Amino acid sequence: MPSILERVESALGGAFASYRGHDDKLFIKSPAFKAHPEPTIAVTSPECGESTSELHIHHTPLSENRFPELKWSPPASTEGNTQSAIAEYLVIVEDPDAPLPMPITHGVYYAIPPSKTQLTSEDFAAVSGSQNDLYGGFKYGLNRKKIIWSGPKPVLGHGQHRYMFQVVGLSSSVERGALSEIPTRAELEKSVEGKVVGWGQRVTDDEAEFRNSMGITYYCLGPNEDLMLKTVTVETLVFPLRSLWDNEASAWDVATDSVICAFGPTNDNVLLELKRWKKHQKTTEPIAAWDVQCPLPDLKCGEILDLHYFSDTFTICLVLADGDLIVVREDPQPGEEKIEIVGSVDAGISAAAWSPDEELLAITTRASTLLYMTRDFDNITNVTLTSDDLKASNHVSVGWGKKETQFKGKKARALRDPTVPETVDEGVLNANDAKETTISWRGDGTYIAINSIESDSRRVVRVFSRDGVLDSVSEPVDGLVGALSWRPAGNLLAGIQRLSDCVRVVFFERNGLRHGQFDLRLNHEELSTWGSQISLNWNVDSSVLAVRYNDRVQLWTMGNHHYYLKQEVFSYSKETCTQPIFFKWHPEKPLHFTLHGHESIQRAAYASIVTTSSTSPPDDHGIVAVVDGRCLKLTPMRLANIPPPMALHEIKISSNIIDVAITIRTNPRIRAIIGVLHDQGYSQFEWSLWSMVQKPPVCMFTNDFWSTNSDTITNRDRLYLQVSFSGNKSLLFSKSMYKSTFTVTGEDGEHMGQTLLHETDIEGMIRDLWISKSKIYIVLDHDGKPNSEDLEESIPCFNDVDMAGIELALSPFSAQRVDALVCGFEIKHPVNCLANGTETPATKDLVFSLAENGSLFANERRLARHCTSFLITPAHLIFTTSQHLLKFVHLAGDTEGEFPLPNRSPFTLTVFSIGLEIPPDTPESDERCRSIERGAKLVTVMPSIFALVLQLPRGNLETIYPRALVLAGIRDSINKKKYKKAFLACRNQRVDMNILHDHATQQFLSNVGLFIDQVKKVEHIDLFLSQLREENVSETMYKETFPGGEYSQDPPGVESPEANISKVNRICNAFLDALKDRTSTHFQNVVTAHVCKAPPDLDAGLTQIARLRSKNSDLVDAAIEHICFLADVTRLCDNALGLYDLELALLVAQQSQKDPKEYLPFLRNLQGMSVLRRQYSIDNHLNRFKKALRHLCDLGAFDEVKDYTIKHGLYPEALDFYRYEEDKLREIMRLYADFLQQNGKFEEAGVAYEYLDDYTSASEAFGQAHLWKESLSCATLTPLPQSQLRSLAQTLADTLSESKDFFSAATIHLDYLADIATAGRTFCKGYFFGDALRIVGLHQRPDLLESVIDTGLVEGMASMTELLADCKSQLNAQIPRIRELRLKKAEDPLAFFDGDVNGGAYIPDNVSLATTDASRMGGTLLTRYTDRTGTVGTNATRRTSKNRHKEERKRARGKKGSVYEEEYLINSVARLIDRINVVNEEVERLVIGLMRRGMRERAGAVESAMVEVVQLCEGCLDELFNHDVKKGVEQKEIEEEERRPKGGDGVLWDTLEGDKQRQAPLVKPFDRLSLLSR
Repeated sequence: MPSILERVESALGGAFASYRGHDDKLFIKSPAFKAHPEPTIAVTSPECGESTSELHIHHTPLSENRFPELKWSPPASTEGNTQSAIAEYLVIVEDPDAPLPMPITHGVYYAIPPSKTQLTSEDFAAVSGSQNDLYGGFKYGLNRKKIIWSGPKPVLGHGQHRYMFQVVGLSSSVERGALSEIPTRAELEKSVEGKVVGWGQRVTDDEAEFRNSMGITYYCLGPNEDLMLKTVTVETLVFPLRSLWDNEASAWDVATDSVICAFGPTNDNVLLELKRWKKHQKTTEPIAAWDVQCPLPDLKCGEILDLHYFSDTFTICLVLADGDLIVVREDPQPGEEKIEIVGSVDAGISAAAWSPDEELLAITTRASTLLYMTRDFDNITNVTLTSDDLKASNHVSVGWGKKETQFKGKKARALRDPTVPETVDEGVLNANDAKETTISWRGDGTYIAINSIESDSRRVVRVFSRDGVLDSVSEPVDGLVGALSWRPAGNLLAGIQRLSDCVRVVFFERNGLRHGQFDLRLNHEELSTWGSQISLNWNVDSSVLAVRYNDRVQLWTMGNHHYYLKQEVFSYSKETCTQPIFFKWHPEKPLHFTLHGHESIQRAAYASIVTTSSTSPPDDHGIVAVVDGRCLKLTPMRLANIPPPMALHEIKISSNIIDVAITIRTNPRIRAIIGVLHDQGYSQFEWSLWSMVQKPPVCMFTNDFWSTNSDTITNRDRLYLQVSFSGNKSLLFSKSMYKSTFTVTGEDGEHMGQTLLHETDIEGMIRDLWISKSKIYIVLDHDGKPNSEDLEESIPCFNDVDMAGIELALSPFSAQRVDALVCGFEIKHPVNCLANGTETPATKDLVFSLAENGSLFANERRLARHCTSFLITPAHLIFTTSQHLLKFVHLAGDTEGEFPLPNRSPFTLTVFSIGLEIPPDTPESDERCRSIERGAKLVTVMPSIFALVLQLPRGNLETIYPRALVLAGIRDSINKKKYKKAFLACRNQRVDMNILHDHATQQFLSNVGLFIDQVKKVEHIDLFLSQLREENVSETMYKETFPGGEYSQDPPGVESPEANISKVNRICNAFLDALKDRTSTHFQNVVTAHVCKAPPDLDAGLTQIARLRSKNSDLVDAAIEHICFLADVTRLCDNALGLYDLELALLVAQQSQKDPKEYLPFLRNLQGMSVLRRQYSIDNHLNRFKKALRHLCDLGAFDEVKDYTIKHGLYPEALDFYRYEEDKLREIMRLYADFLQQNGKFEEAGVAYEYLDDYTSASEAFGQAHLWKESLSCATLTPLPQSQLRSLAQTLADTLSESKDFFSAATIHLDYLADIATAGRTFCKGYFFGDALRIVGLHQRPDLLESVIDTGLVEGMASMTELLADCKSQLNAQIPRIRELRLKKAEDPLAFFDGDVNGGAYIPDNVSLATTDASRMGGTLLTRYTDRTGTVGTNATRRTSKNRHKEERKRARGKKGSVYEEEYLINSVARLIDRINVVNEEVERLVIGLMRRGMRERAGAVESAMVEVVQLCEGCLDELFNHDVKKGVEQKEIEEEERRPKGGDGVLWDTLEGDKQRQAPLVKPFDRLSLLSR
C-alpha cells in the first residue's frame, strides 16, 4: 500500500494537475531560435521507440537512472557538408509539464563533436579527475539535481509528463570563457544566440504511479489471509573465505536495484570493504576499503550499526559502534574526499537509524543519550534517557472498582473481571538478554521508538517525537528482549517476549500499552539453537513481518486477527550460526529483500498469490489453499464459504510449506490432487470430490530431499522454490548458485528424471514458469537483453520422461516490466495467413502480466492501470482496480482449438477472435463494471455457479454473483440448449427471462418443445410466459455483456416466417403449437399463453376453459381461478359475457368482487330472453354497438335500428346492413345526409343529397363547401330560375375573390355572368394577364386593353414592387441583427442568456452554470431561470404548466433583447423565403405581361427587384441555417441519450435544440426573361 508521504504527494499532484504546459519557456523557444521556428533535425530513440512513447523504468531514478539512447541526423540543408556547417551540438532535456513556473531541466550537454550523432548511456560516465568531462567526448552542465543525468520522476497524481530531448546544431562553439565551470541552462541560452543552424526534438512520456503496492500474482493479488508468499527469484553469492566476513551489512541502491555490501572488520582483520552487488552478477564490484581501528576497550573490533545509501548523491553513510560517522562518496567532486569521517561520538554508539525521508539520523549513545542529526550531520537534538522517563505514562488496569465495593461471596472468583489479567508483568529481564539497543522509526517519520534496558532492571520502549519530545513509554513486559520494529502504517510496534516455555511476538500501541501477541511456534530445542537470537523487521507496506533467526528468516502476515507463517527462508551456511543473520527489506518494493549469512548473500523477490484449483467448468470447485507454516488450510468455496483462519480441512505437514499446486484429475475418478512442496520434501495428497466435505485429503506419498535432523542447510545442494503439475506428473523447480533444475516426479512419487538450465548460458535469472498444453514456459529476467540466438539450443527436452519441451519466454513483456509476474498460455492465432485462407493458423503466446505498479498487460499492450488483482475464466478476464471497481473483459472465440492455462489455474480458454475491450468506469450503466468494497481483491471464481469470491481488507470473504458472469453462464447454457439450467439461473439471479429467447431467437422457437420437456414444471413455464415483453434485452439492457456487440446468435440470413408478428405473440403461438397434444398436463400453460399475448387473447383462453367444461369439469374451477389471477377479473367477466355463455360468465363473476345481488338478477333476465334479443342486450351492455345493431337488424326492428343508428352514429354500418334493401337504404342515407350537413361535412352531405336526387339541398351543401362547379351544376339540374342562378353565381364569385382564388372567380364572371370587364379585372388581380388578354381578344373588346389590362398591370407592378422592397428592407435589418446576437453570445454567453444582449454591466444571479435538466440538453452549460427566487435550486417553478405557457408566449413574441430573439428572427427570415417562393411565378407572369404591353422599363424594374431579393435569400442560407445544422448534428451525437425536460426548461430546450436542428429552406430560383438581360 502507498505510504502516507506518497498519498500526500498524490493529493497535491492532483490539486495542481491542471498547472502544466510551459512549452513557451522551453530552450528552443528562446530568442536565439527566432530565425528557426521549425525543426530541421530528425531525432529518434531506438531504445524507447516512436516519439511520445513512454520512457522505460531503467531510465528513471526508480531503477538504473540511465540516459536513453538518442540518435539524430544533421539538418537537411547541411547534409554532405556537416563538418563545415556545424561546429558542435548541444542537447537539452526538459519537462514542460512540471507544476513549476519554468520547465525542469533534467540534462544539459554541450561541446558535442559534429561527427557524433548518437548518444548512449556509456557516454555519460564521468572522466576521472575532470571537472565536467564525460567519456562521450563532451561536457555536461547543471541540471536541477546538479548531477550528470536526472531521470524523470514526476509528481504522483499529476498525470502524464512530456520530456523534450532537444538537439541543437551550432555554427560555432560556445565561448568557454563566458561560462561557469559547470554552466547553467541560462548561460548556454545566451551563448548560442546567433549560432543556431537547426534543431530537433523527441518527446517521451512518463507518469508516476504508486510504487509500493502489495506484491504481484499470477492470477490475482490475494489479500494476506489467503495469500501464499511464492518465490519469484533468488540469487545467491557465496564467499569462500569465511574469516573475512564475520560482520556484514547491506543497503539497497533503489536507483539501480543493486545491493551495497559491507564486509568486516573482524577480530583478526581490521579491513572494512564496501562492494556493490549488481543484479544478475555472480561477483561484486569494489567501492572502497580502509582499516577501522576500534578505540573502545570493551569492543574487540569495529561493528557496523547502520549502513545507508543515498541514491541521489551516490553517497554511503556508515555508523560504527565505536562512535565514528563515515561518509563514502562513489563520485567525489573536486575538493571532496572519497572516504571522510564526518563526526564521532566519544562514548560510542549503541544504535542508529535514518528516518524514512532520509533527513534525520537518530543515534543512541552508550552514555544513554539520544541524538538527532541532519543530513549534513549537524546535531539538532540531545536528550538524556533517565529513569524519570518511566513516569511519562501511568498505565492503569481498569477493573470493577475499589476492593471495598467488590462482591466477596462464594462465587466471587467466577465473577472476576475478565479484562484484568491474573498476574501483572513487572518487566523482569530475560536471563539471555543481549542488552542491545534498538531504534525504529514510524513510517511517516514523525515518531521514533527506542528499545533499551533501564537501570539493568527492565526493558523500556520509549517513543519520542521528531522534535525529541518524549511521548510515552511502554508498560512492563516480562522477558522482553531487544527486538523492535515499528509497523510503517503506524499503528503497532512489534517486539519479542522470551519466556521459559515459548517465544512470542508482542505488540504495543504508541501510548505504550500492549495490543495483542502471537506465538512463534518454536520448541525448546529450536529455542536453544537457531532460535537463540531473534529480531524483527516490517516490510515497507506493513503487510509482512520478517522474524530473523540465526540461520533463517520467517515471513509472517496477518488477517482476521490471525498471524500466518507464509515462508521460511534459509541462509546458505556450512556451520551452525550463533548470531542472527542480517536482513534488509527493499525500501520501495514490498516483497524484495536481501539476506546475509556468514558465508553468503542472497537477494530474493516474493509475490503474494492465491493458490486455487481450476476455474473452468465443470472442474471449478473453487478449492483455495491457505498456507500457515506447517499447516495447509483447504476450503472448496463452491461448497463452503469459510473465511480464514478457519477452513473445511487442515493438512499437517512435517515442515514449513514452500509452495502448493492443485490440479483436477478425472481418470479413473474425479479427484483433486494437491502437491505440497515443503522444507524437507515433496508430498502429494488426493482429495475425493464426491466426499470432500466429510473426508479430508489423503497423503499419497512423500519424497524427502535430505536428512531431517540437520539444523542448517549444509546437506542441501539446492533451494526448492516452486511446484507445478503437467498431466499426471509433478514438476519441481529448484535453484542452486549457478543453475536451475527441473525435477520430474511421477504419479506414484517415483523419480522420472531432471534437466538443468545453466544461468551462465541463458544470461539471466529464471523468474517464473508455467505449463501450457504442449510446452513448459520459463520467464527470464534477462538483464534487459532482448533475446539470444542460441538459447533454444541450451535447453534439453524431456523426451525420455514423456514430457513437453521447454521453451523460453524471454520477452513477452518489455524490460521495463521485469518485476511483473505473469500468466500465459498458447492460443491459435493466424500469423501471416494467405488471402485464400489455406495457411494453417500458427501458435502464439498470449501473456497477461500484472506489474508491481498496478499496470495490467496483455503481451505488450497495457490494458489498464491501477489494477490490484485479476483472474481468467473461459469467457472473461476479470480484474479489480484501486478505484474499487470489478471489471470484466470479454474473451470470445470458437469452441475449437481449446487450450489449458497454466497449472495454477488449469482451465480452458477459447481462441481469441476480438480485441480486449476494457469497460469504462460506469457501474451504474454498464453490466461489465461493478462497484465493490474498498480494498477488496479476487480470490477465486466459479463460473458453473456464477460465483466470484472476494476477500475484503479485514479478512472476511464475500461471495457475489456478478451480472456479467451470470449472463455469460446463461448464454452458454442457451447455446448448449440447456434451457432448464438457463431458466433457473435467470430465476435465481433475477435476470430478465426474455434473454432465453432474445439471445438465440430462431433456435428457441425451433426448440420450444425441448424447453417444455426440460423445464417441465407448469408454474415455471407460466413464469416465463408472464414475463415476456417486446423489448429485445440482448440489444438493450444486456448488450454490454455480450462479446463483440453481436446480439443474436441466429445463423445469418435466417428469417422467421412470422417476422411480421410481434415477438410476444410469436412466442405464445409457438408454445400453443407445442402444447396442442399436452393439454392434459399443461392446460394451465395453454391458458397462460393466450392471456399473455399482446393484446391478451382472453376470448381464446375462456373458450379453452369452456371446452374443458364438457371434458373434465373438475379442472374448470382451477382454470377459472388461474385465468382470473392472470387478468383483470372485471374485464374477464365482460369477455365471458361477450361469448354469450352465461354459465361461464357466472363462474368468472364468482371469482370477482362483484355483489351477487347485482349480477345474478342481470343474468336471470338475460336467460329469459330469446337468443337474438339476449345477444343484442349483451352487446349493448358491453358497448359493442356494431354487434348490437347487427342483432337488431336480424330481429327486423327497423324503427329501433333507426333510433339506435342515430343515437350511436352507426350510419356506415347501417348502410352496409341494408345495402340490398333500397327503400331502407335511402331512408338511412337521408338520415346520414342530414347528420353530415349538421356536422359541417358539406361535401359529403352534398354527395348524399345528390344520390337521393335532392339537387336543391345538394347545391346548397356544395356552396357551403366552396365547391362552385358542383353547386352550379346541381342548381342547373333543379332547375333554378335565371335570376336565382345569377345571384348564386355572383355570391360564389365574391366568395372566391375573398379567398384569393381569382382564376375561379373570373371563370364564373365569364361563363355564368357574361361580365367580360369584371372577368378581365379579376384575372389581373391574380396576375393571370395572359388569360385576361385572351378573353379580351376572344370577345373582341379592344377597349378593355387600356381600361382593364394596362390598369391591372400598373396596379400589380406597384403592389409587387412594394412587397419586394419590404422583403429587402427586412432582410437588411434582420440578418445583421442575427450576426450581432451570435457575436454577443460567443463573447459573453452569461449576459446573452440572461437577456442582457445590449452590453449592460449588471449581471443578475438568476443564471446557473451547474448542469441541470435543461443545461444538459442544450448546447451550453448555461441555464436561464425565471425571476422567482427560492426554487431555482430545485427547478420547481419552471416545471409547472403555467411557467411553460408563459415561456411559450415569450418565445412566440421574440421580444428584442430576450433569449428568444435570435430564434424569432431566423424563423422570420424562413417565412420570408417561403413568401418569396410563392410570389415567384406571379412575378414571372407580371414581367411577361408588362413586356407584352410594351412596358419594358417597368418590367425590368420588377425583375431586378426580384433578383436582388432572391440573391439576398440565397446568400444568407449558409450563415443562418447550415452552421446551426452542422453544430446540432455534432452535439446530437454527444447527447443522443438526453431527453427533453419539463416546464419552462423544456421551452428553452426547444429553442436551443431548434437552433441546432433547423433545416435550411429552399430558395426557388427565379428565371429571368432573356429579353431583359443586361
